Amino acid sequence: MKIAEEPRDAIRDAILGPLITFNAENGYPADPRPVAITLESQGEIVGGLWGKTVYDWLFIDYLVVPSSERGQDLGSQLMATAERLAAERGCVGSWLTTFTFQARGFYEKLGYEVFGTLDNSPRDNVRIFLRKRLTAA
Repeated sequence: MKIAEEPRDAIRDAILGPLITFNAENGYPADPRPVAITLESQGEIVGGLWGKTVYDWLFIDYLVVPSSERGQDLGSQLMATAERLAAERGCVGSWLTTFTFQARGFYEKLGYEVFGTLDNSPRDNVRIFLRKRLTAA
């Protein structure tokens, strides 16, 4: 056993490789595809949505709308675009995490429901796991 002090992608790939093979041999091949939808201002990326579709679900890693752009429905538009893309890719749902100090209410207004929480993540905050079933494209 050895702790990698500065892990690189090659280490991740070496660890993940056997799991990908095992899953595929059992009928669940990995099919990750990135999702990136940007918000731009004067030719610069100022926010957007980053995630991936994998194993029939959209996972949203990040959703960022600059404070100067909030209140214009951009977050909802980013989410709708990502969900539409995911449905076109055959996904059955979308999931993400947020924190108590972030946007739980925003996601719930879009039809997401809480399916789990993780206390002390970080410190006195709670990480909230939300999901939404998607309709077929």
